Amino acid sequence: MSVESQEASAEVKENIVFDSNKPKAATETNTMKRPLEDDDEPMQDEAEGEEDGTGEGKDSKKPRRKKKKTVPGPRLPKNALMQLNEIRPGLAFKTESQTGPVHAPTFVVSVEVNDQLFEGTGRSKKTARMHAAELALKSFIQFPNASDAYQALGRYQFTADFTSDQPEVHGGFNPFDADQERPVTPPSMMKAVLADKTQNSPDVMNVKVEQGQNSPLAKKKEQPSGKNPVMILNELKPGQKYEIIEETGQSHSKSFTMSLTIDGKNFQGTGRNKKLAKQRAAQAALIALFDMNPVLAPDLQPITNEETSSHALALADHVHKLILNKFCELTNGFQSPVAKRKVLAGIVMTRGETLENSSVIAISTGTKCINGEYMSGQGLALNDCHAEIISRRCLIRYLYSQLKLFLDNQGDSSIFVPHPSGRGYKLRSEIKFHLYISTAPCGDARIFSPHESSCSEEPTPDRHPNRRARGQLRTKIESGEGTIPVKSGPSIQTWDGVLQGERLLTMSCSDKLARWNVLGVQGSLLTNFIEPIYLSSIILGSLYHGDHLSRAMFSRLSTIEDLPAGYSLNKPLLSGISNAESRQPGRAPNHSANWTFDDPCLEVINTTTGKNETGQPSQLCKAALFSHFKQIYNRISMITNPGAQLARSYEEAKHMSTDFHKAKQVMTKAFLKSGCGNWIEKPLEQDMFE
Repeated sequence: MSVESQEASAEVKENIVFDSNKPKAATETNTMKRPLEDDDEPMQDEAEGEEDGTGEGKDSKKPRRKKKKTVPGPRLPKNALMQLNEIRPGLAFKTESQTGPVHAPTFVVSVEVNDQLFEGTGRSKKTARMHAAELALKSFIQFPNASDAYQALGRYQFTADFTSDQPEVHGGFNPFDADQERPVTPPSMMKAVLADKTQNSPDVMNVKVEQGQNSPLAKKKEQPSGKNPVMILNELKPGQKYEIIEETGQSHSKSFTMSLTIDGKNFQGTGRNKKLAKQRAAQAALIALFDMNPVLAPDLQPITNEETSSHALALADHVHKLILNKFCELTNGFQSPVAKRKVLAGIVMTRGETLENSSVIAISTGTKCINGEYMSGQGLALNDCHAEIISRRCLIRYLYSQLKLFLDNQGDSSIFVPHPSGRGYKLRSEIKFHLYISTAPCGDARIFSPHESSCSEEPTPDRHPNRRARGQLRTKIESGEGTIPVKSGPSIQTWDGVLQGERLLTMSCSDKLARWNVLGVQGSLLTNFIEPIYLSSIILGSLYHGDHLSRAMFSRLSTIEDLPAGYSLNKPLLSGISNAESRQPGRAPNHSANWTFDDPCLEVINTTTGKNETGQPSQLCKAALFSHFKQIYNRISMITNPGAQLARSYEEAKHMSTDFHKAKQVMTKAFLKSGCGNWIEKPLEQDMFE
């Protein structure tokens, strides 16, 4: 054999080996790696091809279909769209609108189920459809998530663990929504269907829920954590529509009022944006219809007493609503220039245990004090125009009007009755006064309120950098806002010192309210005719903090003792409201408005001068109240020194009640003993007028 023929035969053998080994190796590799159940038929087809001699099993170039890879682990729960499509197949979703900029649009998609339209919103159409499907599912099955709804329909999803006592329940419609924890529905409620709309559906079991005393639903009085009021209300009363009924304020400080109607009852909420107003309206509905109070942190819970422990929050919301509605009426729907304010305060009088027979006695606004150069030696100027202080002066004016009824033999219609001792009068037992302030009073109650509001029920150490100043007496800044601690030194200011440029110091509102809880709100002049009158509750519209407010109102005076008969340390109900008022940004106005029961309109005072805009004295100034005192002195029954000659000056009249001034001295000593500082007095010359 020649060399050329040997090389050719070697080349042919090499090609034969190469061609025969290549597909064989591929077949062996595929056979080992592919699962048995997926490769039975292809292997049989290849074998048949080899037997037929067609060569399709060995040399076919037809591409094989790729198999989908299965993700290991349990199967993911079905989302809302899948659940709804199984329950109601063939539903049509309609895109209602698209708003917002091109780079961040907002879609609204609707779906009609059981003759009811549900709209969902989202940044994409898919998200909006998902939201609409969630609302539709919740409309006829009252469960926190779709998995529970699915099981309530009788379609239980069995898990791989057959030894489990409970079926597997996932956290919600969207398995990736991990920012909100949803409670697992108890097995006893799995088959409960709370709506009558689905009775005609063949897929839904018609099972009634018994809401007796032992029912899990009857025991649920607090809102579940992790859900806002709108979500909870939508589960209990689905398909509610919210309407915006009012938009007030300037562009930088808008205030919105949202409203909804359920079973003929209207509920409203106000907030700095529509979302917050909507939540507050839903919260009001939850409290009224389901007695479902919000879950509050320990620092935000009311400080109750024996008389008001059962209805603290309801009383607070009622008082707040009365004050706000009256102020709206007096300012033409908040459209009057006088409606601009930083702080709103008022006093409500209730009769008996129910809240139906309630009356607004006083309304006031203001946050500033008089400038020292405008002090009046005749009692014609108001020194302190803070809202809560003005409200108390309005109450004193109202008390004088009730005592004057005895001059006209109309005592039966008065809130006072003759004292059993035959000397003076006392307040009727069913009468109570409630003070409302839209924010924490300046001073000790407010300066710490925004800090350290812990949700922990366990006591935590006080780490505030200014913690040693807690409880300290403070004074207001002349012609400005804010307070400063009292300084060690003389506790009485001088007239000439203030006129020469020293700041006129006025005790903070927190300190004055603490004083009222010892001496009463009636003041020294009225103590000649009536017993001390104490506030039944102090309600804050914002910046409520139970620990700080209780310390400022009475706890720092817990060591007080040896008070005269008739005086005591009052501990009123302290509470915030369900829907806290929005902060009023911007500078405080230089006016203060006040209104007393039966007044035709508001009186407006210039806070710099302490008089009205025309320079006339206020109806609440010392001279005006002293005039009321003179009109009834020795003409009605008196407690102190009946028949005594009328005092010549305002200062002498204040000292006629010896018990009142003895109680005042005990109070100032208690402040000093507790390390709170000295009580600062106004210049004596201010009270020397006749």
